[in-house]
Amino acid sequence: MSKPVVAIVGRPNVGKSTLFNVLAGERISIVQDTPGVTRDRIYAEVSWLDYNFTLIDTGGIEPDSGDIILSQMREQAQIAIDTADVIIFITDVRQGLVDADQKVADMLRRSKKPVILAVNKVDDFKKYMPDVYEFYNLGIGDPVPVSAASRLGIGDLLDEVAKHFTQEMLEEAEDDRPRIAIVGKPNVGKSSLINKLTGENRVIVSDIAGTTRDAIDTDIKYNGREYVFIDTAGLRRKNKIKEELERYSIIRAVTAVERADVVIIVIDATEGVTEQDAKIAGIAHERGKGIIIAVNKWDAIEKDDKTIYKHTEKIRQILSFMPYAEILFISAKTGQRTGRIFETIDVVLENNSMRVATGLLNEIMAEAVAMQQPPTDKGKRLKLYYITQAAVKPPTFVIFVNDKNLMHFSYTRYLENKIREAFGFKGTSLKFIIRERKED
Repeated sequence: MSKPVVAIVGRPNVGKSTLFNVLAGERISIVQDTPGVTRDRIYAEVSWLDYNFTLIDTGGIEPDSGDIILSQMREQAQIAIDTADVIIFITDVRQGLVDADQKVADMLRRSKKPVILAVNKVDDFKKYMPDVYEFYNLGIGDPVPVSAASRLGIGDLLDEVAKHFTQEMLEEAEDDRPRIAIVGKPNVGKSSLINKLTGENRVIVSDIAGTTRDAIDTDIKYNGREYVFIDTAGLRRKNKIKEELERYSIIRAVTAVERADVVIIVIDATEGVTEQDAKIAGIAHERGKGIIIAVNKWDAIEKDDKTIYKHTEKIRQILSFMPYAEILFISAKTGQRTGRIFETIDVVLENNSMRVATGLLNEIMAEAVAMQQPPTDKGKRLKLYYITQAAVKPPTFVIFVNDKNLMHFSYTRYLENKIREAFGFKGTSLKFIIRERKED
Protein backbone atom coordinates (compact mmCIF):
# COMPACT_ATOMS: atom_id res chain seq x y z
CA MET A 1 0.00 0.00 0.00
CA SER A 2 1.10 3.55 -0.77
CA LYS A 3 -0.05 6.61 1.17
CA PRO A 4 -1.09 9.95 -0.32
CA VAL A 5 0.92 12.97 0.80
CA VAL A 6 -0.90 16.11 1.99
CA ALA A 7 1.00 19.39 2.50
CA ILE A 8 -0.18 22.35 4.59
CA VAL A 9 1.00 25.66 3.11
CA GLY A 10 0.26 29.35 3.62
CA ARG A 11 1.90 32.57 4.66
CA PRO A 12 3.31 32.96 8.21
CA ASN A 13 1.12 33.11 11.32
CA VAL A 14 -2.12 31.79 9.85
CA GLY A 15 -2.20 28.69 12.07
CA LYS A 16 -0.47 26.01 9.98
CA SER A 17 1.29 24.34 12.91
CA THR A 18 -1.85 24.42 15.04
CA LEU A 19 -3.81 22.71 12.27
CA PHE A 20 -0.95 20.24 11.76
CA ASN A 21 -0.97 19.26 15.44
CA VAL A 22 -4.77 18.88 15.48
CA LEU A 23 -4.79 16.65 12.38
CA ALA A 24 -1.88 14.61 13.72
CA GLY A 25 -3.79 14.07 16.95
CA GLU A 26 -0.93 15.12 19.18
CA ARG A 27 1.39 17.97 19.95
CA ILE A 28 4.13 16.99 17.54
CA SER A 29 6.65 19.34 19.13
CA ILE A 30 6.74 17.23 22.30
CA VAL A 31 6.42 13.76 20.80
CA GLN A 32 9.06 11.37 22.12
CA ASP A 33 11.27 10.22 19.28
CA THR A 34 13.26 7.06 18.74
CA PRO A 35 16.08 6.91 21.33
CA GLY A 36 19.22 8.48 19.95
CA VAL A 37 17.44 10.35 17.17
CA THR A 38 16.64 14.05 17.33
CA ARG A 39 14.80 15.39 14.36
CA ASP A 40 12.46 18.11 13.24
CA ARG A 41 8.94 16.74 13.20
CA ILE A 42 7.65 18.21 9.95
CA TYR A 43 5.53 15.19 9.03
CA ALA A 44 2.98 12.91 10.67
CA GLU A 45 0.88 9.88 9.81
CA VAL A 46 -2.84 10.72 9.82
CA SER A 47 -5.93 8.48 9.63
CA TRP A 48 -9.36 9.73 8.59
CA LEU A 49 -12.24 7.29 8.12
CA ASP A 50 -10.81 4.56 5.86
CA TYR A 51 -7.90 6.68 4.64
CA ASN A 52 -4.30 6.90 5.82
CA PHE A 53 -2.04 9.66 4.56
CA THR A 54 1.24 11.44 5.31
CA LEU A 55 0.84 15.06 6.40
CA ILE A 56 3.64 17.60 5.82
CA ASP A 57 3.95 20.87 7.72
CA THR A 58 5.77 23.81 6.13
CA GLY A 59 7.13 27.18 7.10
CA GLY A 60 5.18 30.25 6.10
CA ILE A 61 5.54 31.50 2.52
CA GLU A 62 6.42 35.17 1.99
CA PRO A 63 6.47 35.26 -1.83
CA ASP A 64 8.47 38.48 -2.30
CA SER A 65 10.63 38.51 0.81
CA GLY A 66 14.38 38.89 0.39
CA ASP A 67 14.94 37.88 4.01
CA ILE A 68 17.21 34.82 4.02
CA ILE A 69 15.13 32.89 6.58
CA LEU A 70 11.82 33.59 4.82
CA SER A 71 13.29 32.70 1.43
CA GLN A 72 14.45 29.38 2.89
CA MET A 73 10.95 28.78 4.24
CA ARG A 74 9.59 29.49 0.76
CA GLU A 75 12.02 26.96 -0.73
CA GLN A 76 10.97 24.38 1.87
CA ALA A 77 7.30 24.97 1.08
CA GLN A 78 7.99 24.55 -2.64
CA ILE A 79 9.60 21.15 -1.97
CA ALA A 80 6.49 20.14 -0.01
CA ILE A 81 4.24 21.31 -2.86
CA ASP A 82 6.29 19.33 -5.38
CA THR A 83 6.02 16.23 -3.20
CA ALA A 84 2.34 16.47 -2.27
CA ASP A 85 -0.65 14.80 -3.88
CA VAL A 86 -3.10 17.25 -2.25
CA ILE A 87 -2.42 20.70 -0.76
CA ILE A 88 -4.24 22.43 2.10
CA PHE A 89 -3.88 26.19 1.60
CA ILE A 90 -4.56 27.87 4.92
CA THR A 91 -5.54 31.54 5.33
CA ASP A 92 -6.62 33.74 8.26
CA VAL A 93 -10.17 35.14 8.45
CA ARG A 94 -9.14 37.68 11.14
CA GLN A 95 -6.48 39.28 8.92
CA GLY A 96 -8.67 38.95 5.85
CA LEU A 97 -7.52 38.42 2.28
CA VAL A 98 -4.11 40.03 1.79
CA ASP A 99 -1.83 40.42 -1.23
CA ALA A 100 0.50 37.65 -0.03
CA ASP A 101 -2.42 35.18 -0.10
CA GLN A 102 -2.99 36.01 -3.79
CA LYS A 103 0.68 35.34 -4.56
CA VAL A 104 0.65 32.03 -2.68
CA ALA A 105 -2.52 31.10 -4.60
CA ASP A 106 -0.70 31.85 -7.90
CA MET A 107 2.18 29.62 -6.78
CA LEU A 108 -0.26 26.78 -5.99
CA ARG A 109 -2.11 27.14 -9.30
CA ARG A 110 1.17 26.59 -11.14
CA SER A 111 1.66 23.31 -9.26
CA LYS A 112 -1.40 21.79 -11.01
CA LYS A 113 -2.12 19.92 -7.75
CA PRO A 114 -5.56 19.69 -6.05
CA VAL A 115 -5.82 22.57 -3.54
CA ILE A 116 -8.23 22.77 -0.59
CA LEU A 117 -8.67 26.33 0.67
CA ALA A 118 -9.02 26.42 4.47
CA VAL A 119 -10.00 29.72 6.12
CA ASN A 120 -8.74 29.46 9.70
CA LYS A 121 -9.70 31.11 13.01
CA VAL A 122 -13.45 30.94 12.27
CA ASP A 123 -14.40 30.41 15.92
CA ASP A 124 -17.96 31.66 15.39
CA PHE A 125 -19.53 30.64 12.07
CA LYS A 126 -22.38 33.15 12.23
CA LYS A 127 -20.03 36.02 12.99
CA TYR A 128 -17.28 35.24 10.47
CA MET A 129 -19.01 33.59 7.50
CA PRO A 130 -19.47 36.89 5.59
CA ASP A 131 -15.69 37.37 5.88
CA VAL A 132 -15.07 33.82 4.65
CA TYR A 133 -16.83 34.58 1.36
CA GLU A 134 -14.13 37.17 0.58
CA PHE A 135 -11.70 34.26 -0.04
CA TYR A 136 -13.64 33.20 -3.15
CA ASN A 137 -11.63 36.00 -4.78
CA LEU A 138 -8.57 33.73 -4.71
CA GLY A 139 -10.19 31.70 -7.48
CA ILE A 140 -9.11 28.28 -6.22
CA GLY A 141 -12.41 26.80 -5.12
CA ASP A 142 -14.83 26.92 -2.21
CA PRO A 143 -13.28 28.09 1.07
CA VAL A 144 -13.72 25.67 4.00
CA PRO A 145 -14.18 27.53 7.31
CA VAL A 146 -12.22 25.98 10.20
CA SER A 147 -10.88 26.82 13.59
CA ALA A 148 -7.77 24.78 14.30
CA ALA A 149 -7.56 26.08 17.87
CA SER A 150 -11.21 25.22 18.63
CA ARG A 151 -11.23 22.11 16.39
CA LEU A 152 -14.20 23.32 14.39
CA GLY A 153 -14.78 22.27 10.78
CA ILE A 154 -11.90 19.77 10.81
CA GLY A 155 -14.08 16.87 9.63
CA ASP A 156 -15.42 18.90 6.69
CA LEU A 157 -11.86 19.85 5.75
CA LEU A 158 -10.66 16.23 5.80
CA ASP A 159 -13.69 15.14 3.76
CA GLU A 160 -12.67 17.64 1.06
CA VAL A 161 -9.07 16.42 1.16
CA ALA A 162 -10.13 12.76 0.88
CA LYS A 163 -12.23 13.49 -2.23
CA HIS A 164 -8.95 13.95 -4.11
CA PHE A 165 -7.42 10.61 -3.07
CA THR A 166 -7.45 8.46 -6.16
CA GLN A 167 -7.13 4.68 -6.20
CA GLU A 168 -3.75 5.20 -7.86
CA MET A 169 -2.56 7.17 -4.83
CA LEU A 170 -3.90 4.65 -2.33
CA GLU A 171 -2.59 1.50 -3.91
CA GLU A 172 0.55 0.47 -5.73
CA ALA A 173 -0.22 -1.58 -8.81
CA GLU A 174 -0.27 -5.36 -8.35
CA ASP A 175 3.46 -5.78 -8.41
CA ASP A 176 5.57 -8.09 -6.32
CA ARG A 177 8.91 -6.65 -7.44
CA PRO A 178 10.92 -5.39 -4.46
CA ARG A 179 11.12 -1.60 -4.15
CA ILE A 180 14.42 -0.11 -3.05
CA ALA A 181 14.62 3.56 -1.95
CA ILE A 182 17.95 5.37 -2.30
CA VAL A 183 17.93 8.15 0.32
CA GLY A 184 20.45 10.52 1.86
CA LYS A 185 21.38 14.16 2.10
CA PRO A 186 22.14 16.07 -1.12
CA ASN A 187 25.37 15.40 -3.02
CA VAL A 188 26.28 12.07 -1.43
CA GLY A 189 26.08 10.21 -4.74
CA LYS A 190 22.55 8.78 -4.84
CA SER A 191 22.10 9.33 -8.57
CA SER A 192 25.65 8.16 -9.28
CA LEU A 193 24.87 4.92 -7.45
CA ILE A 194 21.68 4.40 -9.49
CA ASN A 195 23.66 5.05 -12.68
CA LYS A 196 26.32 2.53 -11.67
CA LEU A 197 23.71 -0.10 -10.82
CA THR A 198 22.03 0.34 -14.21
CA GLY A 199 25.34 -0.11 -16.03
CA GLU A 200 27.13 -3.10 -17.50
CA ASN A 201 25.48 -6.52 -17.20
CA ARG A 202 22.18 -4.98 -16.15
CA VAL A 203 19.08 -4.49 -18.25
CA ILE A 204 17.13 -1.28 -17.84
CA VAL A 205 13.49 -2.22 -18.34
CA SER A 206 12.16 1.33 -18.18
CA ASP A 207 12.46 4.73 -16.53
CA ILE A 208 9.03 5.94 -15.47
CA ALA A 209 7.81 8.74 -13.25
CA GLY A 210 6.70 7.47 -9.83
CA THR A 211 3.03 6.55 -9.69
CA THR A 212 2.04 9.50 -7.53
CA ARG A 213 5.41 11.09 -6.78
CA ASP A 214 8.00 13.14 -8.60
CA ALA A 215 10.75 10.68 -7.68
CA ILE A 216 12.08 8.60 -10.53
CA ASP A 217 11.45 4.85 -10.46
CA THR A 218 14.12 2.88 -12.31
CA ASP A 219 13.53 -0.78 -13.15
CA ILE A 220 16.71 -2.87 -12.95
CA LYS A 221 17.13 -6.55 -13.75
CA TYR A 222 20.05 -8.33 -12.08
CA ASN A 223 20.77 -12.06 -12.20
CA GLY A 224 17.27 -12.72 -13.51
CA ARG A 225 15.46 -10.78 -10.75
CA GLU A 226 13.72 -7.42 -11.24
CA TYR A 227 13.97 -4.56 -8.76
CA VAL A 228 12.41 -1.09 -8.70
CA PHE A 229 14.78 1.62 -7.45
CA ILE A 230 13.29 4.87 -6.15
CA ASP A 231 15.75 7.74 -6.54
CA THR A 232 14.84 10.63 -4.27
CA ALA A 233 17.32 12.87 -6.07
CA GLY A 234 14.60 13.21 -8.72
CA LEU A 235 12.74 15.48 -6.32
CA ARG A 236 15.47 18.10 -6.02
CA ARG A 237 14.64 21.47 -7.47
CA LYS A 238 16.72 22.86 -10.32
CA ASN A 239 18.22 25.64 -8.25
CA LYS A 240 20.73 24.23 -5.79
CA ILE A 241 19.22 23.63 -2.36
CA LYS A 242 21.07 25.70 0.20
CA GLU A 243 23.02 23.93 2.88
CA GLU A 244 20.69 25.32 5.55
CA LEU A 245 17.79 23.59 3.79
CA GLU A 246 19.24 20.07 3.79
CA ARG A 247 17.01 19.10 6.69
CA TYR A 248 14.00 19.49 4.39
CA SER A 249 15.12 16.60 2.21
CA ILE A 250 13.35 14.65 4.97
CA ILE A 251 10.15 15.49 3.08
CA ARG A 252 11.47 13.67 0.04
CA ALA A 253 12.79 10.79 2.14
CA VAL A 254 9.45 10.18 3.89
CA THR A 255 7.56 9.52 0.68
CA ALA A 256 10.30 7.32 -0.77
CA VAL A 257 10.67 5.29 2.44
CA GLU A 258 6.90 4.82 2.62
CA ARG A 259 6.85 3.05 -0.75
CA ALA A 260 10.00 0.97 -0.24
CA ASP A 261 10.68 -2.55 1.02
CA VAL A 262 14.37 -1.84 1.56
CA VAL A 263 15.98 1.56 2.18
CA ILE A 264 19.59 2.22 1.20
CA ILE A 265 20.88 5.18 3.23
CA VAL A 266 23.81 6.67 1.33
CA ILE A 267 26.33 8.55 3.49
CA ASP A 268 29.51 10.36 2.51
CA ALA A 269 32.64 8.55 3.73
CA THR A 270 34.55 11.83 3.81
CA GLU A 271 31.97 13.42 6.15
CA GLY A 272 30.82 10.47 8.23
CA VAL A 273 27.27 10.22 9.61
CA THR A 274 25.69 13.67 9.81
CA GLU A 275 22.66 14.77 11.79
CA GLN A 276 20.68 14.68 8.55
CA ASP A 277 21.72 11.06 7.94
CA ALA A 278 20.54 10.16 11.45
CA LYS A 279 17.17 11.81 10.83
CA ILE A 280 16.61 9.91 7.59
CA ALA A 281 17.76 6.66 9.21
CA GLY A 282 15.28 7.26 12.03
CA ILE A 283 12.41 7.53 9.55
CA ALA A 284 13.30 4.22 7.90
CA HIS A 285 13.71 2.58 11.32
CA GLU A 286 10.32 3.85 12.50
CA ARG A 287 8.66 2.47 9.38
CA GLY A 288 10.18 -0.96 10.00
CA LYS A 289 11.90 -1.14 6.62
CA GLY A 290 14.87 -3.27 5.67
CA ILE A 291 17.93 -1.03 5.97
CA ILE A 292 21.34 -0.94 4.27
CA ILE A 293 23.88 1.80 5.00
CA ALA A 294 26.01 2.45 1.92
CA VAL A 295 29.15 4.42 2.80
CA ASN A 296 29.94 6.06 -0.54
CA LYS A 297 33.13 7.74 -1.80
CA TRP A 298 35.21 5.04 -0.07
CA ASP A 299 37.84 5.52 -2.79
CA ALA A 300 38.52 9.01 -1.39
CA ILE A 301 39.54 7.72 2.06
CA GLU A 302 43.15 7.01 3.06
CA LYS A 303 43.18 3.53 4.54
CA ASP A 304 45.09 1.21 6.80
CA ASP A 305 44.19 -2.22 8.17
CA LYS A 306 41.87 -0.68 10.79
CA THR A 307 40.02 1.92 8.66
CA ILE A 308 36.85 -0.13 8.01
CA TYR A 309 36.71 -1.18 11.67
CA LYS A 310 37.00 2.43 12.90
CA HIS A 311 34.34 3.72 10.45
CA THR A 312 31.99 0.86 11.34
CA GLU A 313 32.34 1.53 15.05
CA LYS A 314 31.60 5.23 14.57
CA ILE A 315 28.51 4.51 12.44
CA ARG A 316 27.23 1.97 14.99
CA GLN A 317 27.79 4.48 17.78
CA ILE A 318 25.89 7.33 16.12
CA LEU A 319 23.11 5.08 14.75
CA SER A 320 22.93 3.04 17.95
CA PHE A 321 19.14 2.67 17.64
CA MET A 322 19.57 0.45 14.57
CA PRO A 323 22.46 -1.98 15.27
CA TYR A 324 20.90 -4.48 12.85
CA ALA A 325 21.54 -2.32 9.74
CA GLU A 326 23.83 -3.83 7.11
CA ILE A 327 26.86 -1.64 6.25
CA LEU A 328 28.61 -1.59 2.86
CA PHE A 329 31.66 0.52 1.97
CA ILE A 330 31.33 1.43 -1.71
CA SER A 331 32.36 3.82 -4.44
CA ALA A 332 29.67 4.70 -6.98
CA LYS A 333 32.43 6.41 -8.99
CA THR A 334 34.71 3.36 -9.38
CA GLY A 335 32.10 0.64 -8.84
CA GLN A 336 33.94 -0.70 -5.77
CA ARG A 337 31.70 -3.24 -3.97
CA THR A 338 28.54 -1.98 -5.73
CA GLY A 339 27.99 -5.54 -6.95
CA ARG A 340 27.41 -6.61 -3.35
CA ILE A 341 24.39 -4.31 -3.10
CA PHE A 342 22.01 -6.73 -4.85
CA GLU A 343 23.23 -9.67 -2.77
CA THR A 344 22.69 -7.64 0.42
CA ILE A 345 19.26 -6.45 -0.73
CA ASP A 346 18.17 -10.07 -1.23
CA VAL A 347 19.34 -11.03 2.27
CA VAL A 348 17.55 -8.06 3.85
CA LEU A 349 14.34 -8.74 1.91
CA GLU A 350 14.36 -12.35 3.10
CA ASN A 351 14.93 -11.34 6.72
CA ASN A 352 12.27 -8.61 6.63
CA SER A 353 9.73 -11.25 5.52
CA MET A 354 10.98 -14.10 7.71
CA ARG A 355 8.49 -16.06 9.84
CA VAL A 356 9.54 -18.13 12.85
CA ALA A 357 7.45 -21.01 14.19
CA THR A 358 5.75 -20.30 17.51
CA GLY A 359 7.26 -23.41 19.11
CA LEU A 360 10.81 -22.30 18.28
CA LEU A 361 10.14 -18.79 19.57
CA ASN A 362 8.90 -20.10 22.91
CA GLU A 363 11.95 -22.34 23.24
CA ILE A 364 14.23 -19.34 22.71
CA MET A 365 12.25 -17.27 25.22
CA ALA A 366 12.32 -20.05 27.84
CA GLU A 367 16.12 -20.35 27.49
CA ALA A 368 16.49 -16.57 27.74
CA VAL A 369 14.37 -16.40 30.90
CA ALA A 370 16.39 -19.23 32.46
CA MET A 371 19.64 -17.40 31.74
CA GLN A 372 18.45 -14.00 32.99
CA GLN A 373 15.50 -13.72 35.34
CA PRO A 374 12.84 -11.13 34.43
CA PRO A 375 12.78 -7.91 36.49
CA THR A 376 10.79 -7.40 39.68
CA ASP A 377 9.14 -4.31 41.17
CA LYS A 378 8.03 -4.05 44.81
CA GLY A 379 8.24 -7.80 45.19
CA LYS A 380 6.24 -8.57 42.05
CA ARG A 381 8.12 -10.44 39.30
CA LEU A 382 7.44 -10.21 35.60
CA LYS A 383 6.16 -13.48 34.15
CA LEU A 384 6.41 -14.24 30.44
CA TYR A 385 3.75 -16.72 29.33
CA TYR A 386 3.93 -16.94 25.57
CA ILE A 387 5.42 -15.39 22.42
CA THR A 388 4.17 -15.56 18.84
CA GLN A 389 4.95 -13.80 15.57
CA ALA A 390 2.03 -11.69 14.39
CA ALA A 391 3.34 -10.08 11.20
CA VAL A 392 6.23 -9.53 8.78
CA LYS A 393 7.66 -6.38 7.14
CA PRO A 394 8.88 -5.84 9.81
CA PRO A 395 8.81 -9.09 11.81
CA THR A 396 6.45 -8.32 14.70
CA PHE A 397 6.20 -10.38 17.87
CA VAL A 398 3.52 -10.40 20.57
CA ILE A 399 4.61 -11.35 24.11
CA PHE A 400 1.96 -12.21 26.72
CA VAL A 401 2.92 -11.29 30.29
CA ASN A 402 1.32 -10.94 33.73
CA ASP A 403 1.95 -7.16 33.99
CA LYS A 404 3.19 -5.14 31.01
CA ASN A 405 4.35 -2.33 33.31
CA LEU A 406 7.05 -4.71 34.55
CA MET A 407 8.33 -5.33 31.02
CA HIS A 408 11.24 -2.91 31.01
CA PHE A 409 12.68 -1.72 27.69
CA SER A 410 16.04 -3.30 28.55
CA TYR A 411 14.49 -6.75 29.02
CA THR A 412 12.65 -6.47 25.70
CA ARG A 413 15.99 -5.58 24.08
CA TYR A 414 17.57 -8.61 25.81
CA LEU A 415 14.92 -10.91 24.29
CA GLU A 416 15.38 -9.25 20.90
CA ASN A 417 19.11 -9.98 21.05
CA LYS A 418 18.44 -13.64 21.85
CA ILE A 419 16.03 -13.94 18.92
CA ARG A 420 18.59 -12.31 16.62
CA GLU A 421 21.30 -14.68 17.86
CA ALA A 422 19.07 -17.62 16.95
CA PHE A 423 17.58 -16.44 13.64
CA GLY A 424 19.75 -13.58 12.36
CA PHE A 425 17.26 -11.00 11.06
CA LYS A 426 20.15 -8.94 9.65
CA GLY A 427 19.11 -5.67 8.06
CA THR A 428 15.62 -5.47 9.56
CA SER A 429 14.15 -4.03 12.73
CA LEU A 430 12.02 -6.21 14.98
CA LYS A 431 8.83 -4.91 16.63
CA PHE A 432 7.53 -6.16 19.97
CA ILE A 433 3.99 -5.79 21.30
CA ILE A 434 3.46 -6.53 24.99
CA ARG A 435 0.04 -7.86 26.05
CA GLU A 436 -1.27 -8.71 29.51
CA ARG A 437 -2.92 -12.02 30.22
CA LYS A 438 -4.79 -12.84 33.40
CA GLU A 439 -3.19 -15.52 35.55
CA ASP A 440 -5.23 -18.69 35.90
